[in-house]
Amino acid sequence: MTKIKIFLEMIRFEHTLFALPYAYVGAFLASGGVPRLRDFLFITLAMVGARTAAMSLNRLIDRHIDALNPRTQNRALPRGLIKVSEVYIYTILSLLLFFWAAANLKPLALKLLPLALFVLVIYAYTKRFTWACHLVLGLALSFAPLGSFVGIEGYIPLPAYFLAAGVLFWVAGFDIIYALQDVEFDRQQGLYSIPSRFGIEKALTIARVFHFLTIIFFLLAGIGFGLGFFYYFGVIATAILLLYEHWLVKPTDLSRVNTAFNNVNMIISVLMFGVTVIDLLI
Repeated sequence: MTKIKIFLEMIRFEHTLFALPYAYVGAFLASGGVPRLRDFLFITLAMVGARTAAMSLNRLIDRHIDALNPRTQNRALPRGLIKVSEVYIYTILSLLLFFWAAANLKPLALKLLPLALFVLVIYAYTKRFTWACHLVLGLALSFAPLGSFVGIEGYIPLPAYFLAAGVLFWVAGFDIIYALQDVEFDRQQGLYSIPSRFGIEKALTIARVFHFLTIIFFLLAGIGFGLGFFYYFGVIATAILLLYEHWLVKPTDLSRVNTAFNNVNMIISVLMFGVTVIDLLI
């Protein structure tokens, strides 16, 4: 139980809240209301399996870099609190859960699973060769709502792509903010990110543009799905929260990056799920 607790802390299991609510948004929209319990269960299991496997692989692939970075050298793998072989076992179990859950949804879910898995794996390597790594992470999480449509309906309608694009730019924007903490380390180690490539001020400007696009795509998704007042109220509230996130982080003061990254974005994902469900049901 101690090792499992260390593992869950290592992969920041609570960050599943970034993507899982959007998978539920997709599930409710695909069902036109409350999804069947069976679909809801297997979408949840697929998301947990995919996210756990992705984070485990990320920690494994980055363990040598993490050991050099003052910000991450206290993580479980660099400190030896958990064995590499143990993390591989957890990763394999997570992948099996992902495959099993996908196999219990529409056949297209299992056919597209290799594509999702490829993006989840390749992300861990992208900061070694491209500053667009933030967009790849956004792409990975944007599969959450798309996967629900694939799993429940067996196809993806056009408005779902707008929703996924909103998630993509939302994630890419806050990941840029998170990467501000490692600007000097990334430059020293030859790693790529938008902050290390363009500097802190320009990186924050790019993050603002990405979050502006987030709101635009969320609005387009609402129009496409014919959603109403409650959904648009949620989009406006999300815009205000994103403005607050950018107010928290300034080029000369990065002390509140973690508050902006963790607290604000978890509220946004849960909020968007809540208002979508209320809109559909009321």
